[in-house]
Amino acid sequence: MNAIVVADQNWAIGREGDLLFSLPTDMKRFRSLTLEGTVILGRKTLDSFPGGKPLPRRRNIVITHSADLCREGAEIAPDPQAALELAAGTEPDRLWIIGGGSVYTALLSRCKRAYVTRVEAAAPDADTFFPNLDKLPGWEVESVSEPVTENGITYRFVDYINTKI
Repeated sequence: MNAIVVADQNWAIGREGDLLFSLPTDMKRFRSLTLEGTVILGRKTLDSFPGGKPLPRRRNIVITHSADLCREGAEIAPDPQAALELAAGTEPDRLWIIGGGSVYTALLSRCKRAYVTRVEAAAPDADTFFPNLDKLPGWEVESVSEPVTENGITYRFVDYINTKI
């Protein structure tokens, strides 16, 4: 299983249910990595998608306490363990944790890899954070891309591997 996220220099990932940055190259990378795979996400992350609709050409498993949530194309799980049970049988390299903060916190330790887009700036007023992989035992940088700059923002693709799995 993998995690994929955009984080600023303080590991901030969101504000009021929205992403902090608009990075077209990152979105293309996200799409190419997750396409035809299974994504596990929280309801707030689902709500942040256009029209609140699940991602196309992916199996969407949504973790929510709202038992009555019904979205075409989404499978509903009441908690992270139930989401993993729904995803059982999925090839580990095709299983993605895509947010939000509580979903990352609950499932990150079970991920073999984390694909992190690290923005070289601090986002003001962020309210959601990703665990600092540079300080978590067992997480090591596997690769770092050259810097990319778009929309006035510089970032790198930093891929981590969990050596405890």
